[in-house]
Amino acid sequence: MTKKERFEAVLDFFRRNNPEAETELHYENPYQLLVAVLLSAQCTDKRINMVTPNLFAKFPTSEHLAASHFDEVFPIIKSVTYPNNKAKHLINMAKVLTEEFGSVVPSDIKDLQKMPGVGRKTANVIASVVYNQPTMAVDTHVFRVSKRIGLATQTAKTPLEVEKQLIKYIPKVDVPLAHHWLILHGRYTCIARKPKCEECEIARWCKYYEKTV
Repeated sequence: MTKKERFEAVLDFFRRNNPEAETELHYENPYQLLVAVLLSAQCTDKRINMVTPNLFAKFPTSEHLAASHFDEVFPIIKSVTYPNNKAKHLINMAKVLTEEFGSVVPSDIKDLQKMPGVGRKTANVIASVVYNQPTMAVDTHVFRVSKRIGLATQTAKTPLEVEKQLIKYIPKVDVPLAHHWLILHGRYTCIARKPKCEECEIARWCKYYEKTV
């Protein structure tokens, strides 16, 4: 099977079986999604969804968050990973969002990355989910799953390398959904320690499965 054939088979399966895949983070507007994604780094969406309702209730806009202090933000998010750094990033991000972008979450990847705490992955998520741009955010799930299946090569050592390989073969129209397809597959089926190959419906196209069975 060629790489192109593998991509076509896997993507066709996801199109048919999960045509409306979306993020599991809870949000009501771009500002809330930006905050949630920033908090979600190396943390579960489930945990973030437990924290953000109180955070958004106290800081409903970027202006409110920008005017806040560390001692106000930290107690609300202390149960997430790296709460000290994330509290500082949230406040500083909100200041830049408010002062430089008029509280409007930008669509440009470079502009998004001007905000503290917003790396390429977070910027790609916002551009994809909010603005439906063909940007591929590579988190730990996407990185692991794409290499296991054979969509990305084993020699790809960084998220950016994997991102470029995926973008090369995934049609632009599918990229925003493909991000969610791979994340959800990694979260519930192709899990890190012990992938559920016996119940995986794309195992027939998977390089990892070929080697282990």
